[in-house]
Amino acid sequence: MHKKYILDNGIRVITQKIPHVRSVSIGFWVKTGSISETTLNNGISHFIEHMLFKGTHTRTAKEIANAIDSIGGQLNAFTSKECTCYYSKVLDSHISIAIDIITDMILNSKFEENDIEREKSVIFEEINMYEDSPEDLAYDILAKTIFKNHSLGLPILGTHNTVKSFQRNDLRDYMKKNYNSQNIVISVAGSFKEDDLIKELNDKIGRYNLKSEKNKTAKKPDFNSNYFYKFKDIEQIHLCIGFKGVTNNEKDLYPLLVLNNIFGGSMSSRLFQTVREDNGLAYSIYSHPSFYKDIGLFTIYVSLSPSQLDKVTDLILKELKSLIKNSITKEELTKAKEQLKGSYILSLESTGSIMTMLGKSELFERKIKTHDEVLSNIDKVDLEALNNLTAKIFNKNVSMSVVGKADEKVIKHNYSKFIDLINF
Repeated sequence: MHKKYILDNGIRVITQKIPHVRSVSIGFWVKTGSISETTLNNGISHFIEHMLFKGTHTRTAKEIANAIDSIGGQLNAFTSKECTCYYSKVLDSHISIAIDIITDMILNSKFEENDIEREKSVIFEEINMYEDSPEDLAYDILAKTIFKNHSLGLPILGTHNTVKSFQRNDLRDYMKKNYNSQNIVISVAGSFKEDDLIKELNDKIGRYNLKSEKNKTAKKPDFNSNYFYKFKDIEQIHLCIGFKGVTNNEKDLYPLLVLNNIFGGSMSSRLFQTVREDNGLAYSIYSHPSFYKDIGLFTIYVSLSPSQLDKVTDLILKELKSLIKNSITKEELTKAKEQLKGSYILSLESTGSIMTMLGKSELFERKIKTHDEVLSNIDKVDLEALNNLTAKIFNKNVSMSVVGKADEKVIKHNYSKFIDLINF
């Protein structure tokens, strides 16, 4: 059972003890990502994440790395569209070290000019790596196509031009504005002493006055239907098809998770079996939902030979039309729900997974569902909910991105087939 605490400066702490483990995972979640940015400072959240590992007033970058490596622990971070997270997994006897290091990084990073310039080169290479990964590129292009001028369409890494422009004051000002008590959640899962943990967090970060500026209410994103083709001289084409999904707090969240399992979320799914197993037309094909605060997406991805584009899109359309015609059986529903519950229960054996679930739930929803609530919500999904959901998702909005070598007329023709689908 999880517990919630409020530190002296307003930072929220969510904890869950896990019996019979010797490890503990701790995450510091900050509600800022590329959605908080503009076209002028795009990538700054991710840049700050990198810079926090470059040294504080008491530790060099090497000393930060050595402190965790020397106790056999893990220290890492990531930036997403809606948040940044700094996390560590250590033995329970070393939780103080993890707390000391991460709070030191957040409160005392130096942002040296030389480190900033050096890190720009590192991130340029990271951007280049993404550019060389057609799957990642197809996803970025799809987001830009769908969200157009909204910040959800911005790439998390930024661009060469925006990253090049960052100065020390830009980073410090952005951090001061966004790394405040209102925006920070700390989640902890595993083996720890509750009272000692909260006291230590209060001593290390709770006593600092991290002023909370009132966050501006961002304009809600619209879904723009269109297609975008980017030529890349590679053997395959990489195709993403995006539909408007549901947000992370809608009642249709669990029906969509079940629907995804049936349609394209596993090796036994309709999409995988039809396109890969029965017809041998692709190696990688899957679907998945993405949940954001104000909008969601349901995306289909496939990589294939350009000569197979017509055949593959026809098969995808055939499976989508089948869903729209309410073809899901009771057997498929039961299997998908059991699969989803099994996957969820297995994830509870990981301190990292529980820490992530606690942190994201509190950060975005301010509500933590119990394990029984999650399993009950999955069990409640019925055929009527799935049929209503397919009518909702596949009837209005669709966008497509393609990366590779292909005839744009053929791409446009295939996109038009999906436009016809939503009028089906």
